[in-house]
Amino acid sequence: MEIKQAEFSLSAPVVSMCPKDTKPEYAFIGRSNVGKSSLINMLTNNRKLAKTSATPGKTLLINHFIINKEWYLVDLPGYGYAKRSKKEIDRLDQMIRGYILQREQLVNVFVLVDIRLEPQKIDLEFIEWLGLSSVPFSIIFTKADKLTPNKCNQAVDGYKKKLSETWEELPPMFVTSAEKKTGRDDVLNYIEGINKSVK
Repeated sequence: MEIKQAEFSLSAPVVSMCPKDTKPEYAFIGRSNVGKSSLINMLTNNRKLAKTSATPGKTLLINHFIINKEWYLVDLPGYGYAKRSKKEIDRLDQMIRGYILQREQLVNVFVLVDIRLEPQKIDLEFIEWLGLSSVPFSIIFTKADKLTPNKCNQAVDGYKKKLSETWEELPPMFVTSAEKKTGRDDVLNYIEGINKSVK
């Protein structure tokens, strides 16, 4: 897939305020500081599309970006929020879950995982919730440039082994690096394949 156009569409505090059309939507979510904004900018070839920040947890709304006027890339707030009040955490949690469960246009959730870390409880619990909620999802490993290819393979194998303890079928997985544009074509071709199937 070639990205010819990527534009900010709108930010919504609740699912009812999301775009009214029926174009397919792909949501990106992960723990704070997983490199979500950098990955979105790499995929869209636009360094300024999603605002990157040194402070984790900057995304507080459901952000829609229209891609090639055909589908939406949706930037969701991270979980495992840094330095937030319980009230704020609960509000963000309700917003994320409301969007994921109620949004009919949502066709896939990309869960971002830092490839350098052991499987984290918070990620595994979120993945488990998606499965129990029958939400289609894939896993994107970020920051692959920080490890050797061999270490990356070991990390992915470790994750597969961990998920195999509770999952009969594993979700699609992609290894990416925003720095080196690793995995860009794989993710975009995957999206393109789903787009063709949902038309």
